[in-house]
Amino acid sequence: MQYEADVNGRPRRVVVHREDGRFVVAVDGREVDVDAVRVGAHAWSLLVGTASFEVTVAPGTDAGQLTVGVGAVPVAVSLNGRRRWGRTDDVGGSSAGSGPDHLVAVMPGKVVRILTKVGDTVRPRQALVVIEAMKMENELRATREGIVKDVRVREGQSVDAGAVLVVVDRAGTGT
Repeated sequence: MQYEADVNGRPRRVVVHREDGRFVVAVDGREVDVDAVRVGAHAWSLLVGTASFEVTVAPGTDAGQLTVGVGAVPVAVSLNGRRRWGRTDDVGGSSAGSGPDHLVAVMPGKVVRILTKVGDTVRPRQALVVIEAMKMENELRATREGIVKDVRVREGQSVDAGAVLVVVDRAGTGT
C-alpha cells in the first residue's frame, strides 16, 4: 500500500507491505523491516531494524490529524486516506483528474459508519466512511468536490485493503 503523509509539515511517501509476518516499510525510498505489537489502546511497541520504540497514536487537534508520540517526542502527522498506484490523474492533486474518485480501504478493517449516501454532494476532506482497523477508527475522506455515485459497503461489513468503498463523481461531469 502506498500513502502520502505529512510529518511535522514535511511531505513523505510511505510504502507498506507484509512479508513473512512482518511489515516492510519504505519512507521516501528507504526500506526497513518493522515488527509491531499493540501494547495499549493507543500504544505500540515497534522493532525497527534492531532499534526498539514505544509509540503512541492519538487523534490530533484538527480533523484528519494524528499526534504520534515516539518516546516522549510528539510528532504531528496527517495521512492521505487514499492508496496511490501512480495514476496519472493524481499528478498535481486529486482535482487534476476528470474521472470518478474511488475511495478505498487503506488497510483491512470493519466498516463502522457510513456518513454519506448515493446522490449526496460532498466537499474536499468531508468524512464519508469510518473504518475500524487495528482497534482504531479511521475516517476516510473525499479528496475533492463531487457527487456520490456509489456506496459499495454497508455498516458492519469487513473489508480488505484496497476494497472500493465509495465512488465520487467530479461535480458537474456525470462520469
